[in-house]
Amino acid sequence: MLITSTHNPKIKALLQLAKPSARRETGLFLVEGVRETERALKAGYVLSEIYREPELFPEAQWLEWQRVYPVSSNVFQVSRSVFNRLAYREDMGGVLAVFQQGVHGLDRLRSVENGLFLVLESVEKPGNLGALLRTADAAGLDGVILCDIRTDLYNPNVIRSSLGCVFHVPVAIAGTEEVIQFLKARQVRIMTTSLQAALLYDQVDYRRSTAIVMGTEDQGVSRSWMDASDQPIIIPMRGIADSLNVSVSAAIVVYEACRQRGFR
Repeated sequence: MLITSTHNPKIKALLQLAKPSARRETGLFLVEGVRETERALKAGYVLSEIYREPELFPEAQWLEWQRVYPVSSNVFQVSRSVFNRLAYREDMGGVLAVFQQGVHGLDRLRSVENGLFLVLESVEKPGNLGALLRTADAAGLDGVILCDIRTDLYNPNVIRSSLGCVFHVPVAIAGTEEVIQFLKARQVRIMTTSLQAALLYDQVDYRRSTAIVMGTEDQGVSRSWMDASDQPIIIPMRGIADSLNVSVSAAIVVYEACRQRGFR
């Protein structure tokens, strides 16, 4: 069956998933693209439905793909006009998939010796969160913890900008005080970025269990994190700007930590 109308109930439901309220109510989210869909499947996310545009993803290619990623039910074909209405990008390979959301409690973070974590407080922009997750994936971090998040982990822009790394990186979501207690109980050293820190970011030892805490670009980390910090750190600024984009700042500090740990 080929769906040719955006008034189809299934298509209307897909369009609603662009809204945070619909994602919260249904527990579902939309994934665009072959690569992103594959990464969600590999990470163990439960597939609810998959939609294919037969010209962009021809039958022979689809059958070959199914040999690797078997999908036998809830598969629908859509016309090009419907697909274009649903899609945000042009380079998706003709696939849209609906998945069930995961669970993101702190217990999702595996216990590792000398773990390295990135804590993000009050992240607001989906593009920044996606970029931060790409950095976490590239650096092989043991987890990303989101505190008092102001965006949605399953926002389409997070999935797109992370290139699907959101599915691979262990992500936990909790309130600030709960996270602080979690880290302290496990003797994880807390390094908070600050504009008035005593030590440069590359003068700190990251080889022990460490959590690198990043705040908002305009406000920085909250007082709760500063009070809990074992060591405030600073990235030197030589120009007129007093801060970097949070994703850039995180990458700088994270890769210094990886360098010290023998990252190759």
